[in-house]
Order: sequence, then C-alpha cells, then structure tokens
Amino acid sequence: MTIIIDYGVGNIFNVLNAFSKIDPDTKLSADPKEILAASHIILPGVGAFEDAMKALEALGLDETIKTAANMNIPILGICLGMQLLYEKSLENGEWQGLGLLPGTIDIFNRDAVTTIPHMGWNDLIFTDQSPFVNISGFAYFVHSYLAPPDAQYVYAYVTYEKSKVPAIVGTGNVYGMQFHPEKSSATGAKLIQQFYELTQEAL
Repeated sequence: MTIIIDYGVGNIFNVLNAFSKIDPDTKLSADPKEILAASHIILPGVGAFEDAMKALEALGLDETIKTAANMNIPILGICLGMQLLYEKSLENGEWQGLGLLPGTIDIFNRDAVTTIPHMGWNDLIFTDQSPFVNISGFAYFVHSYLAPPDAQYVYAYVTYEKSKVPAIVGTGNVYGMQFHPEKSSATGAKLIQQFYELTQEAL
C-alpha cells in the first residue's frame, strides 16, 4: 500500500491519480499507524517551507516520517516535499527540515539566473550513480529554491540559465524529485514506475 501523506497541501489529487496508476492500493492519510504500515510513502508539497514543516509538526508527522526512514520504508518527496527532506531551508528565514538528506535549501543565485521562479519544462540529465536508467525526457518544474549540488546525493539535474539544478536526489531508501512527476507526462510516469521497480522488495 502506498500512502500519500495528507497534511493540508494543495494539488494532492493529481499526485494520488498518478501513483494509483502504478499501485492501485494508494490512499491519502495523516494517520501515523497507516503511514508506518505502508510499502511506500509519498511526501508531496507546494507553498512555503515554513508552513509545510509547521503542518507536519502539528500532526506529529515529522517524527513519523523519520521513523519510516529508519524502518527502511521507501520515501519519495515531490517538489517542496523533496526540499523538506533536507536539514534546513533559508526560505524567508531559517527553518529546520526533516534531516533525511544533508544540506541546506537556498534560493537561486541571482548571478546565475535572471528569472525566479524556475518554471517550465527542462531536459533531465542523469548522473553516473543514478539508479534511474534508460529514461530520457523533459520534466515540469515550478520552484524558487533548490537543493545543494552535492554530487553524492544527486541522481539527475537540469540546467536553468547558468544554474545546475538538482532534479532527482536520494540516499538509501529516501528519494526526492524537485519537479512534478504527476505533471511531467510520459517521462514522469516512467520515473514513478521506476521508483517502484527500485524498491520492489517493499511491495
């Protein structure tokens, strides 16, 4: 069973529809018991880092997600959900994240880009250590902040003006996609499929 964490963010039904095509036993939940019984956990997100973390903390789901990671349940963060996986963010202040990936989320370097947010389609470039293979195509991005370019954790990136943007990140059972796979047509569907294929032992 795939659980999409329901903590009050928008556009969650597009995510539900996309993942249900791969795992029909997919549901929304904010129940820690259901989340910890899941085979896969999806952490969606839109909006501000601070608001999202406060919503997770108010429901006790920040600790639930950390527990799930320690239980080796595959976790996939999408867009802001990916950023929440990191140690902290500098969006409108300094805020602590879930700490499942090392580093700090920060705004685009204005010396490297002229337009913020980064919005639109970009061609994914996969790194040598990426577990995602034989996939090529464009993904849809909407974001103003980005993950650190630590090569150890970057599975794919895109180039936006003069900035190299981490697009898929991960370590162990924790994965993140900065783009919206549910809005990325065939490429997004293939990446969702491969996320499950990479973690078949959890099904």
